[in-house]
Amino acid sequence: MLTHLPTLQLLVRHLQRVPYLASKNIYRVADYFLKSEQQSLEQFCQVLLDAKKQIKACTVCYNWAERGDLCAVCASSRRDTKLICVVETWLDLIAIEKAGGYNGLYHVLGGALCPLDGIGPAQLTIVQLLERLENHQGELIFATNPTPEGEATASYISSKLKNSNLSISRLASGVPTGSSLEQMDRITIHKALSGRRPF
Repeated sequence: MLTHLPTLQLLVRHLQRVPYLASKNIYRVADYFLKSEQQSLEQFCQVLLDAKKQIKACTVCYNWAERGDLCAVCASSRRDTKLICVVETWLDLIAIEKAGGYNGLYHVLGGALCPLDGIGPAQLTIVQLLERLENHQGELIFATNPTPEGEATASYISSKLKNSNLSISRLASGVPTGSSLEQMDRITIHKALSGRRPF
């Protein structure tokens, strides 16, 4: 269908590489870009390039950071440094922050263990987390998603901390199995954090 429009075909192919962009919307997105004003498109591309250049992973927790090595959470003097909440992605971190009630630090793993997809400990920030916890006194809260991958990730990390003096907990059972934190309402997340249980 697009053989007579090679440039549009190339645009569609590149859009198909974007994760989470539903295939039924790819042609609509392509249509939107083609109908956009030249100045608007140039501005969009520049913002994307600037974001790629200026936003980096926090050197402590691997949340996104801008203007320095630390993210806003790690740089804040108001956070409780005895609490570290382990999440899969920064989207989960945002969900917990929006829920309110948590004032500790975070560690963003960058995903969950999934050998079938080639995601092992080396593809995540697990080693960095374990190094960070070597001299940590306090509580580690697992807020990985209640999916088989999320549970396996939490269990793997917990097994590496058997000989530590850390208090290790898990979000309460208010979080439905198989769900994703970023899709949950604030009250559910807040209750899950407040009622966390030993791991």
